[in-house]
Amino acid sequence: MTFAKKTLYALRAVYELAKRYGRGPTTIGEIAEAQALPPRFLENILMQLKGAEILESARGKEGGYWLARPPEAISVGDVVRAMEASVDLIKCLGGKIEETCPMRENCSFLPMWERAQRALFEVYDGTSYADLVAQQHTFRPPSGEA
Repeated sequence: MTFAKKTLYALRAVYELAKRYGRGPTTIGEIAEAQALPPRFLENILMQLKGAEILESARGKEGGYWLARPPEAISVGDVVRAMEASVDLIKCLGGKIEETCPMRENCSFLPMWERAQRALFEVYDGTSYADLVAQQHTFRPPSGEA
């Protein structure tokens, strides 16, 4: 499954807010700087996450964004579903392929694709932002790279 760039940015933005949970609002600039994200795209992404009730926000000098729920109650799957138009591993799983796929009714691959998608979302849904913050690692380039 390949995610859109905006989904990857959203995952990182929510991660940054999870790290700062309980400290009050965080500005777009602070999120962008901490996660090396382009601020001009971040505002739309954060608004989409707010619409999905993952984030809350306040305007003004002391404004910014924060998690709408504790990090334990927000999964990677929640963010992926909020950002992706389709979360299907392949088009067949979306149910709209009947019109274009003559093999849909007798497809030997479909049960395997369904199991793979369930397994993938078991990982995403089973990983909370609290889990990610708890296992935070410092990036170290492979030896020989600097």
